[in-house]
Amino acid sequence: MVRDGFDAEAPMSVPLRHVVHQGPVLAAIGRAGLSALRQRLPIGRAPAAVVPGPTLTATLPPRDPALVRDYIRWTGGDPAAYKGRLPPHLFPQWGFPLQGRTLAGIPYPLTRVLNGGCKLTIHADLPADRPLDLEARLESIDDDGRRAVLRQRLVTRIDGVDRLTAEFFAIVPLGGGDKGAKGAKRKAKKPATLVPRIAREIGWWRLDDQAGLTFACLTGDFNPVHWVPAYARAAGFRHTILHGFATLARTLESMNRVLWAGDTRRVGSIDVRFTKPLVLPARVGCYVHGDEVFVGDAPGAPAYLAGRFTAKEDA
Repeated sequence: MVRDGFDAEAPMSVPLRHVVHQGPVLAAIGRAGLSALRQRLPIGRAPAAVVPGPTLTATLPPRDPALVRDYIRWTGGDPAAYKGRLPPHLFPQWGFPLQGRTLAGIPYPLTRVLNGGCKLTIHADLPADRPLDLEARLESIDDDGRRAVLRQRLVTRIDGVDRLTAEFFAIVPLGGGDKGAKGAKRKAKKPATLVPRIAREIGWWRLDDQAGLTFACLTGDFNPVHWVPAYARAAGFRHTILHGFATLARTLESMNRVLWAGDTRRVGSIDVRFTKPLVLPARVGCYVHGDEVFVGDAPGAPAYLAGRFTAKEDA
C-alpha cells in the first residue's frame, strides 16, 4: 500500500508460471554463455569488432496479459492505470534476445558484463494487444584497457510508429590499463555517488531475498548472480543482487504514483546509472531532487541508482 509517499507493498510469491513465456530470453542467455566459453582472450585485448554494428530486426507477438499484470504489480504499479498499454520499463522482457544478438562475435568476456546504465525515451503509448517491431544495434565500444563500455540501442515500434527508444550501457571489466603514475591515477577509486541530503523521499521498497528470482521469472533475465546465492558469493557479493532494470522499474512506478498522482503517461525520458550493486534482502528509498532521481538507503548515503528525468506537460 502507499501511505504518505511510502511504498509498503507486501512481498509477492515467485511467479514460476511465467517462465514458460521466457523461452527466447533463456535461449539468448544460453547463446551468450556458449559464446563466452569459446573465448580465450588475453586481458585487455583491443576489440576486433567494427562499430556501429549491423542493424538487427525482429517482430514479436503481443505480450501475455497475465505476465504483464503480475509484472506491473511487482514493480509497485497499478495494472488498471495502464488501460491496455505496456509499461515502458518492461522492455527487457521483449528486447533482451535481440539486444543479445548485437554482441555476437564481440571479443570480450561477456560472462563478466555489468549493467552500467540505461536511457529510456518514451515517444508514444505501447498498445498491449499489438505486435512489437524491434530494431537493435551495437552503437559503439569504448575500451580503455581497464574496461570496455558497450553502447547498444533498441527501438520498439508498433504499427509503424516509434514508441520507445532504449540505450543500454554494458560494462565489461578487463583488468588491464596503463603502467606507472598514469595507470595508478586511472585506477584510483572514484568517489561514491551519494543521495543528496536535501532530496525528498517519494517511496520505499522492502525487497526480500527472492526479489531477483521473481524479476527473472517475469522478464527472463536468469543471470545467476541475481538468484543463486553461491554464484553471487563467488562473484564477490555477500548475497544475490537485484537487477538494475528492476531498480529502474520500481523507481518509475514510485515517480508515477507520487510525482504525477498515478498518471503513467507523464514520464518523457529517464537516464540512469547503476552506481552500486543492490544486495538482497534490502529496504531502500526512492528520492527526487529537482529533475534528479536516486535510490539509496537514506539521504547522504551511497546511491544504487542515480539519474535525471523529463516529464511531458500534456499526457
